[in-house]
Amino acid sequence: MTDLLEQLRGQPTASALSRLIEETEALGRAIGAFHLEGIRFRMYNVDRLMTHSAAPLPPECGSIFADIRRHLESAGFHTRSHQAPG
Repeated sequence: MTDLLEQLRGQPTASALSRLIEETEALGRAIGAFHLEGIRFRMYNVDRLMTHSAAPLPPECGSIFADIRRHLESAGFHTRSHQAPG
């Protein structure tokens, strides 16, 4: 989470990314509190804001976010509103 926040805050367009930064910080708090609904909700918001970013993001942001999702899911957290059947 820290790596993603550092990447976002380090962008020259960080002011345009304020909503994304706020949601990423809130995701960190939800993870720290083991708040299941908060994690799922914030993951959705961060994913959506990264996909439709107000400013270009470095590719590292996408890979860091994918790593966060993978780690959460491997720990048993549901990070999507609807899990794919499987």
